[in-house]
Amino acid sequence: MQSRACRRTFIKTLAAGGVVAGMGVWRQPVWAVARPGQSGDQGVLSGSEFDLTIDSLGVNFTGRERTAMAINGSIPGPLLRWKEGDTVTLRVHNRLPQDTSIHWHGLLLPANMDGVPGFSFAGIAPDGMYEYRFRVKQSGTYWYHSHSGFQEQLGVYGPLVIDPREPEPFTYERDYVVMLTDWTDESPARVLDKLKKQSDYYNRGRRTLGDFINDVAEQGWRETVGNRWAWAKMNMTPTDLADVSGETYTFLLNGHAPDGNWTGLFEPGERVRLRLINGSAMTYFDFRIPGLKLTVVAVDGQNVVPVEVDELRLAVAETVDVLVSPDGNQDAYTLFAQAMDRSGYARGTLALRHGLSAPVPKPDPRPELSMDDMGHGDHGSHGGHGQQSQPAAQPTNHGHMGHESGDRRHADHGQMDHHGMAGMDHSAANHASGVASMQSHPASEQGNPLVDMQTMTPVPKLDDPGIGLRNNGRRVLTYADLRSAFPDPDGRSPTRTIELHLTGHMERFSWSFDGIPFANAEPIRLKYGERVRFVLVNDTMMHHPIHLHGLWSDLEDEQGEFMVRKHTIDMPPGSRRSYRVTADALGRWAYHCHMLMHMDLGMFREVRVEDMDHGQMGHVRDHKKSSSHDH
Repeated sequence: MQSRACRRTFIKTLAAGGVVAGMGVWRQPVWAVARPGQSGDQGVLSGSEFDLTIDSLGVNFTGRERTAMAINGSIPGPLLRWKEGDTVTLRVHNRLPQDTSIHWHGLLLPANMDGVPGFSFAGIAPDGMYEYRFRVKQSGTYWYHSHSGFQEQLGVYGPLVIDPREPEPFTYERDYVVMLTDWTDESPARVLDKLKKQSDYYNRGRRTLGDFINDVAEQGWRETVGNRWAWAKMNMTPTDLADVSGETYTFLLNGHAPDGNWTGLFEPGERVRLRLINGSAMTYFDFRIPGLKLTVVAVDGQNVVPVEVDELRLAVAETVDVLVSPDGNQDAYTLFAQAMDRSGYARGTLALRHGLSAPVPKPDPRPELSMDDMGHGDHGSHGGHGQQSQPAAQPTNHGHMGHESGDRRHADHGQMDHHGMAGMDHSAANHASGVASMQSHPASEQGNPLVDMQTMTPVPKLDDPGIGLRNNGRRVLTYADLRSAFPDPDGRSPTRTIELHLTGHMERFSWSFDGIPFANAEPIRLKYGERVRFVLVNDTMMHHPIHLHGLWSDLEDEQGEFMVRKHTIDMPPGSRRSYRVTADALGRWAYHCHMLMHMDLGMFREVRVEDMDHGQMGHVRDHKKSSSHDH
């Protein structure tokens, strides 16, 4: 059993959000590396010894003075540049009147260096200091952020770049971090309180009586009323694309609001590397540069086979590295990152010199979810899965679709270990015939007031650009386009499968795994060294970026073949995706949705990697196959 004291400590840190008093000098970072390996700004810290101080800071992003939290006096915090193979020491000092922490997102490190209060350490007390020290086992683009309360939303985050030991398979002359985040002048605790009272509080695109009249004129009375009733049963509307929107958010690029126009310089003929990081609390961004192609070369810090696109979607916590080649035919190009719900955008510029700008596109029309997006109807138009014979998602209060509690053979819903299915090709099993089969659900979802729907015929949607990006005239990156630039680093077949369902209730704004919030869930236990397949089924109407600390997630295709190594897996509504995990790091690891408020409300689990023979969890040993490449 998990220690109840540790569980209470962790829950207390989740609830510790809020704005604190205090002021500082606000610096907006530039983060340029004029040439690879050369620092071009005082906001870049390189080497192996670092001192970071977390303190309150006066800011003004919107014309109103507010108090934020910052690392070394800037939002985002300093760009940290490390070298693969080095041992780094980071002394994090807390000048806040509350506990704080730093988590190194996507890094392989000892569990006590991971920075999750209540799991890997006790947190950093006011006026305290914690020394992180570990060897850097990988290279690429990552980021770091607080794992305490709502501090991440308040500004405690920053970019991280690890230079590789070996030459990279691509070249470039200029290197920029592009960190996308969201800021609200409201207290994050107040935002959450509003969502708990009215989950669509920030949705200013709700359908009106005028929309109803227009739909009746176009579609007829029966179809319009039937459509409205179907959405009503799911406690949502087709415009429920984001929990928190531009109604309260200002979207930032490298700490600059759109009118701040962060600018990175280039010379004609240069190839520019852009390290895109979605460090937001709650926002998915769709990124493009009108007039330039984006060549994707790395995802979540890991090199991929290059693919050229016009646009890409960044889930919360994902990183994507792209190369662009401005040829000098234009003297400026706009970096344009619109929120998925089109309620606003972040914006910057690539230019020949400071002071230039290019036209800023208007946000695309606000997309509306269809029953197809929710798991109904024909996915063949965008998912390549053929015609479905039955509706794929239904509210749980309509007979539970015939799935009684006896459908599940295991009472441990924290683990969902289907021993009888070990070694099977689960990612392909439901789709081999081209028709999705009916999805079973854990007994813990049945009759559960925290679960308002279940997906009955989920599909992977790996080749789906996503809501608002289909057929827009631009080539949009999908997961199906991604292939790691290396073979499966482990190579073994999983010995067992763990299936977890992403669950929620839109009206109550509650979130969980298998209908069980973190406070009531048992740990998922892995044996040190084993290879496990995780299958995720999204039973909700929202996207969820799922992040497993300390271990890689090796995404599979529909045939169960290795595709791409990631640290964060995006789960669209009505989707089922699988990935393999090698349990090569002992300890207690956080596993959660990276939408900050979804995590806060319970879409969170603990994964324990244990040495079953000796009962050890306290130290880390490397599994030579899964960590040997660390690209």
